[in-house]
Amino acid sequence: MSDMQDYKSSLSDSGSRKFETFSYLPPMNPEKIRRQVEYIVSRGWNPAIEHTEPENAFDHYWYMWKLPMFGETDVDAILAEAEACHKAHPNNHVRLVGYDNFRQTQGAAMVIYRGPSV
Repeated sequence: MSDMQDYKSSLSDSGSRKFETFSYLPPMNPEKIRRQVEYIVSRGWNPAIEHTEPENAFDHYWYMWKLPMFGETDVDAILAEAEACHKAHPNNHVRLVGYDNFRQTQGAAMVIYRGPSV
């Protein structure tokens, strides 16, 4: 078996916690976030923005930022809403979700802004 990297994380250290798939990779820059939004739109998924305090990210539901953007295909509008959420809640994690309305599930979910560690 090949050696696998152990990602040290614990509930007591919010800075070490992993959220969704992309949290195991280096932070996404604005261009990579844009590409993920483009992917969500290209799949026909409905984007939504959620946020929560870092200390509540695992044991609480995330707050919805406005309503999901049903049918929105303008990548810049989606990015503007994510940025507005981040500016309104600078100490919260902000997550981008792509809802697949045919499968009735999340097609994608990723933290795009991390709040400061507690």
